[in-house]
Amino acid sequence: MPFPRPTLTALRASAMQDITASDLPNADGFLRRSVLRVMAWVQAGLAYLHYGYLDWISLQSTPFTSTAEYLEAWAALAPTPVLREGPQKASGPGTWSGVATSDLPAGTLLTRPDLTQYITLADATVGGGGSVTVTVQAVLAGSAGNTDSGTPLTLSVVVPGVSPVGSASGPLTGGTDLELDPPLRSRMLESYAAPPHGGNQADYVTWALEVPGVTRAWASVGTVGGTVFVYVMLDASEAIHGGFPQGSNGVATLETRDTAATGDQLTVANYIYPLRPVTPIVYVLAPVPETVNVTIDVWSSLSTTQQGQVATALTEMFLQADSPLGTTSLEQSQFSAALNAIGGLPTFAITVPASWPITSAVGSLFTLGTLA
Repeated sequence: MPFPRPTLTALRASAMQDITASDLPNADGFLRRSVLRVMAWVQAGLAYLHYGYLDWISLQSTPFTSTAEYLEAWAALAPTPVLREGPQKASGPGTWSGVATSDLPAGTLLTRPDLTQYITLADATVGGGGSVTVTVQAVLAGSAGNTDSGTPLTLSVVVPGVSPVGSASGPLTGGTDLELDPPLRSRMLESYAAPPHGGNQADYVTWALEVPGVTRAWASVGTVGGTVFVYVMLDASEAIHGGFPQGSNGVATLETRDTAATGDQLTVANYIYPLRPVTPIVYVLAPVPETVNVTIDVWSSLSTTQQGQVATALTEMFLQADSPLGTTSLEQSQFSAALNAIGGLPTFAITVPASWPITSAVGSLFTLGTLA
């Protein structure tokens, strides 16, 4: 049974009651500024701090509730050690037009319209077609460096023979922020629950989740022997795209039996490639969004705040319950339970979807469409 931590008010009252019940002379009452009242409050404050410290110790003494460096210590003791993922820099191709044979030096500083900065990673020369493409990387690590294809990139210095304004010729991906405690705890608990088994289906999920930015992963075995399909989502670093990876599906760079992936999918494929058993071909795939429109009969009577809560509740339900493996089947009762958990909503009926259950196709994930 949990131990109820006393409040500061209760501790003050208890301390004054103890003094009143003592054999001290004139201790049967307290003036507003009496020394005894001050002493009682000081003792209560110290006790309250001690209770808080003991409460904190109890949280750090188990993997389920530990935080910060104590969580990292528990994670390092998992069957497969789990380490906090550090921030990563986004990178990808950038293209500029120019005069043939003109050089674009490595380390050239570039600026996005919002002043986010990048640098070129290698020397490059404008080809006969009048353009030059080179890999660029964000100066600062973090998901803010991820950029859509076609975003303007302007040279911060004059480079003779090269146009000052170019663009990302493919998505700049791979930028991630420092991993927070909740996803680190989830990965740690999964490691405790599913120890490594030499490349079984669960191992592919574990490996995918070790890649910075990957927050959800699923694995399935293909109908053709020796193929494994790994679906991934990057809910934080690709939040602007609904968490869906940016790139093309495929295999690792060193896998010669099929076409290499690009972008986020390539990052995951390259990470898994040296870890997998030698024979399987591993395809890393981005789930396809499958929009679900929802109509609630009392929608127009809800406040803006309540409408936002409804959208959040349904999005969270999809995140928790959905899978691209074709195993998702959602009932109307699950939608109702998600909305009833909000509290304060009037009696409602969900009129769309019109038929139940709703099921997602293999390779798809539900996303919230129109709310009305």
